[in-house]
Amino acid sequence: MDTLSVDLGSRSYPILIGAQLLARGEQLAARIRARDILIVSNTVVATLYAAALRAALAGRNLVEVILPDGEAHKTLDNVARILDVLVTNRFGRDACVVALGGGVVGDMAGFAAACYQRGIEFVQVPTTLLAQVDSAVGGKTGVNHAAGKNLIGAFHQPAAVITDTSTLDTLPDRELRAGLAEVIKYGLICDADFLGWLEGNIGALLARDPQALAHAIRRCCELKAQIVGRDEHERGERAWLNFGHTFGHAVESASGYGSWLHGEAVGAGMLIAADMSRACGMLSAADVERIRQLLTRTGLPLDVTAVRASDALTHMGLDKKVQAGRIRLVLLRRIGEACVLADYPDDALQATLAAHFG
Repeated sequence: MDTLSVDLGSRSYPILIGAQLLARGEQLAARIRARDILIVSNTVVATLYAAALRAALAGRNLVEVILPDGEAHKTLDNVARILDVLVTNRFGRDACVVALGGGVVGDMAGFAAACYQRGIEFVQVPTTLLAQVDSAVGGKTGVNHAAGKNLIGAFHQPAAVITDTSTLDTLPDRELRAGLAEVIKYGLICDADFLGWLEGNIGALLARDPQALAHAIRRCCELKAQIVGRDEHERGERAWLNFGHTFGHAVESASGYGSWLHGEAVGAGMLIAADMSRACGMLSAADVERIRQLLTRTGLPLDVTAVRASDALTHMGLDKKVQAGRIRLVLLRRIGEACVLADYPDDALQATLAAHFG
């Protein structure tokens, strides 16, 4: 088992990464200290792993909320369901919410924990690759709005992240590929050497080689922990982690949440952002093609022509990085170095949107 740390002073917390952590109940019991525990999961993950979590926490007062699976259910109504259960069971500020699932479950459980009695403890037990390398770390919580992705939420750091890599054995291939989009993101924004490693090992990752997956998860968590430790509330470099997300969120929102997985939309968004970087004179055409080839080898969908360019731009206007009415974009100065720009040429954005969207 590897243990990393997100360094936030008195609110620092560990990230545990290893195989069979759910079966090794002592690790969970040691990190989840509360007597009253609310387990939040979904209908798919609960069937597979809730029993192991209950066994690890035997002797505590355990209550469960099992939500529908999928991005379409990441709503205020479902957060209200979680809050209702906390209130009905008279849980106090010393209770803990445990998120067992992927990014949707983690975001909603964390948001409910942030809101209940102005904030109670929660622990992330991520079961998808995307959650293990990205969404479970860093304390971003929230839900979607019909007008835009993750528009309602709060920063609320977990007390621990317990990543059982064995849960990836049951992850559908499509979800694995979607998670790999977020893995590729880290190489593009801040670690060119890691991107080179990914190009040489994408076949092993797709084949679920345990050593390759463990290395990728650890490196992504290391990079994100460093960035969050320096910029918890996204006032600077943490915005780099949104590379591909402004375009990707527009794809998700305009498509009605459901036809695209989040990681798939991010993958397509990263290609669009790379092309925008080229239009701004930073990346070469060869760089963009290199990125396209890796995303294609990963098996990610890249065709977003079903979304109209005008609709994409409307949804981008609600992005959380908008300031003074200007859409700020996370772009690449070069492979391995991201930046946030607001002074890009408007005609470059229009041309990029026209080249990719319908």
